[in-house]
Amino acid sequence: MAATPLPVTSPPPPPAPSPPPPPTAATVRSLTAAGHHAAALRALSSLSAASSSPSAPPLDRFALPPAVKSAAALRDARAARAIHGAALRRDLLHAPTPAVANALLTAYARCGDLPAALKLFAAMPGRDAVTFNSLISALCLFRRWLPALDALRHMLREGHPLTSFTLVSVLLACSHLADDPRLGREAHAFALKNGFLDGDERFAFNALLSMYARLGLVDEARRLFGSVGAADAPGGGVVTWNTMVSLLVQSGRCDEAVEVLYDMVASGVRPDGVTFASALPACSQLDMLAVGREMHAYVLKDADLAANSFVASALVDMYASHERVDAARRVFDMVSGERQLGLWNAMICGYAQAGMDEDALELFAQMEAVAGVVPSETTMAGVLAAYARSDAFPGKEAVHGYVVKRGMTDNRFVQNALMDMYARLGDMDAARRIFAAIEPHDVVSWNTLITGCVVQGRVGDAFQLVREMQQQRRLTDAATEEDDIAGVDEEPVMPNNVTLMTLLPGCAMLAAPARGKEIHGYAVRHALDSDVAVGSALVDMYAKCGCLALSRAVFDRLPRRNVITWNVLIMAYGMHGLGAEAIALFDRMVASDEAKPNEVTFIAALAACSHSGMVDRGLELFQGMKRDHGVEPTPDLHACAVDILGRAGRLDEAYSIISSMEPGEQQVSAWSCFLGACRMHRNVRLGEIAGERLLELEPEEASHYVLLCNIYSAAGLWEKSAEVRNRMRRRGVSKEPGCSWIELDGTIHRFMAGESAHPESEQVHAHMDALWERMRSQGYTPDTSCVLHDIDDSEKAAILRYHSEKLAIAFGLLRTPPGATIRVAKNLRVCNDCHETAKFISKMVDREIVLRDVRRFHHFRDGTCSCGDYW
Repeated sequence: MAATPLPVTSPPPPPAPSPPPPPTAATVRSLTAAGHHAAALRALSSLSAASSSPSAPPLDRFALPPAVKSAAALRDARAARAIHGAALRRDLLHAPTPAVANALLTAYARCGDLPAALKLFAAMPGRDAVTFNSLISALCLFRRWLPALDALRHMLREGHPLTSFTLVSVLLACSHLADDPRLGREAHAFALKNGFLDGDERFAFNALLSMYARLGLVDEARRLFGSVGAADAPGGGVVTWNTMVSLLVQSGRCDEAVEVLYDMVASGVRPDGVTFASALPACSQLDMLAVGREMHAYVLKDADLAANSFVASALVDMYASHERVDAARRVFDMVSGERQLGLWNAMICGYAQAGMDEDALELFAQMEAVAGVVPSETTMAGVLAAYARSDAFPGKEAVHGYVVKRGMTDNRFVQNALMDMYARLGDMDAARRIFAAIEPHDVVSWNTLITGCVVQGRVGDAFQLVREMQQQRRLTDAATEEDDIAGVDEEPVMPNNVTLMTLLPGCAMLAAPARGKEIHGYAVRHALDSDVAVGSALVDMYAKCGCLALSRAVFDRLPRRNVITWNVLIMAYGMHGLGAEAIALFDRMVASDEAKPNEVTFIAALAACSHSGMVDRGLELFQGMKRDHGVEPTPDLHACAVDILGRAGRLDEAYSIISSMEPGEQQVSAWSCFLGACRMHRNVRLGEIAGERLLELEPEEASHYVLLCNIYSAAGLWEKSAEVRNRMRRRGVSKEPGCSWIELDGTIHRFMAGESAHPESEQVHAHMDALWERMRSQGYTPDTSCVLHDIDDSEKAAILRYHSEKLAIAFGLLRTPPGATIRVAKNLRVCNDCHETAKFISKMVDREIVLRDVRRFHHFRDGTCSCGDYW
């Protein structure tokens, strides 16, 4: 009998998951507190949709403020407006407290909609202290400093109590009103009178320190910091010390910042990550690598500091600024675990600043593709400069498309970096289009475009932009109807120290001292002349414009000088042929201990010895720089030694130095100096060796062909000279045409050899003809060795007569009053004949002629030159 089969029954299905509980006001608050802002807004939306059901929790006043805070964090103005509407419909905006309206006021400001914030404030029937605090903070966010103080006065009139939060915003506003520091001192007195500086809470005290620093009253900040209980009050310790260190660095008083850090450690206050992130930039600005290493050693002894990403970023930046990119990379590589975006940015920017563009771009690719770190606007600002310079990426404009895809086109840092990129590529029209899209223009945007013009040699356009910059006014387009708190704030965008540092090299480039003096006057009127970077640029500008006495006067008046300031003036003395003065200044620099000589210092000192025939002292410096100063003998320094020996005619010794160097591209500068010495001393044999080496190493450089042609032409070897010119032609290498210029009445007048494009060319040529005949009658004979062509001597003389520097001198004599100094600049080295001509003319017309060529200055007086014909 067959068994009866058992009935087959399916297992019961698992119970359905219970639906998540509906969101409540507590849900929104917890999500906002945890930083999950998008989720908080979604929870509020669900709560709002369900609130129509009788069983659902109501949408109450406790859910709205945290949701508004999330909208502000996301910069989501649309969400803020939606919450505003929901609050109005449910009568929750102002009742029972203005908490929702206060939160919306802050949210509108953070979303960039100040008019909406002001309109909301005007409509509020009941305001409390938080309302006014939010308004003052919003006005400060938009740099409406005076209206912020008006809001404070209104707050006091209504009798609302001030808190430390209020005072911090008020001090921020006062710190930007440099024309009236009295307001800041009144705020200080108010804080003292009302006890805001007593006790352990240090927010107001730290804000007061920062205010004095921003007003340029750093000494007052230091006195306040050093007052009884200021720096070591319980609870105030490390933050107050950090504030002092940071403001001293930002004020350019980096040596004092380092002293404060030492005092902090000596006082028993333990530095934290913020301390070192603030202090390490001081080592970069002061060229204090040893102190930076000391800080690094301290960090390595503390596990928490060593793991701090901000400290690692500051260390990378410090090493990179000292051109120790290898050490910066070691710090980067030693960071264990996940590297933060700031650290990647510091290393990428360090490579870019060092000109190691391919390394910067490779690291950028690794950051995104391997590490999965999404680049920020700061990343792109560093990467774009590397893209602009790198030859490995021909289609550079394509990176603009990447920026668009990343949604970064509206970011101010990226816009400025794109402007800079297009300017470096020579596309000023594209740079201007990006500039036009920025609203409003701030000083950084203006400076970026101005820098682009200077880089492209359009100095006149740069000055025009500065004029337009100062004519711009920032206007608030909204005002409260009831309180008139935010009216017109007519604050011009003023040129800052970066603007001046950008313009001054342009003046130096054009040898235009009149424009440079205008900038100097502006710097004095706006207390920028004591800034060490501006001061160094002024010293350099006056020196390169031929005004050496003014250059030295600026140097002597600077309250602080760094290695750049010293280097600039040492180089200036050397360029003007004052080698003894240059070396005396070098010795003073070493003795003063104000700055430590670096490679550039020795290049300047050795060049001064070379131009002045100080052979023994130059060789002494070269041989002792590593032993006495720790400066390695780089290829450029070897080239300086070759130049010293070569100019002195000690060609065999110079050749020995080149032979001791590692063969390759690093010899180019040394061979170039040697070739120039061979031309000077008409040594064809060694000149041929140097010329052939240079044509192998740098076949596209026209100056090598020209010097070799000069050597052959001076020796009458016309066939060899023609052969070199043919090689030059076959390679498509063209000699840069000679151009000289002179500034008169603020206008730059340019002249090319033999040209007739200048409006007064006919008169200039006629005057040059007259001068030429006078010189010939007084014994002048043209030096036809400067002409590279095998033609008749009379034809050579005709070519020489209209060289560009001669035309510029003739124009200066025509247009300036008797006795005035003639200042001319040239883009190439002055030729022998023009040098002799300038000596003749200076004696004939009893004028001083200052001629700056690509290598040095020549001061011609009474038939002699400051170079002593040793050039």
